[in-house]
Amino acid sequence: MPNIEELLKQAMQAGKFDDLPGKGKPLKLDDTSPHTDPEWELAYHLLREAGYSLPWIEQFREIDADLNNARVELSQVFDWRQTVAPGALPASQVDAEWQRALAAFKSKITTLNKRIRDTNLQVPNPRFQRPIMTYEQELQQVITSH
Repeated sequence: MPNIEELLKQAMQAGKFDDLPGKGKPLKLDDTSPHTDPEWELAYHLLREAGYSLPWIEQFREIDADLNNARVELSQVFDWRQTVAPGALPASQVDAEWQRALAAFKSKITTLNKRIRDTNLQVPNPRFQRPIMTYEQELQQVITSH
């Protein structure tokens, strides 16, 4: 029985791969998700490049992007709070803005967790499910990143 390398070599010589989209271009593998099974990453990449993707993978990508945006927004308020010159604004105003940002961040985490739960119901295998986030851990991550 021929091995896979021999079969691939024969297929290449027969021109079976000549009309593939992106032929001659490097693979862009830098858009991988940390939650995608590494054994399936190349298959998912090829599907994506051909214009196909699994809905739950795209939903997790959107969740990742929204989480990143929420972290950036909170981080900006945290930075502002740290750099406000004493006496430039009343301390109560600075604290009120920080509390508003914390409440908005907590609300976004709650919404993202609901989306994670909904998407976890769509994945084909439990190992692809995402863990639910905690507000405290996410807040700590933003604060310690400074």
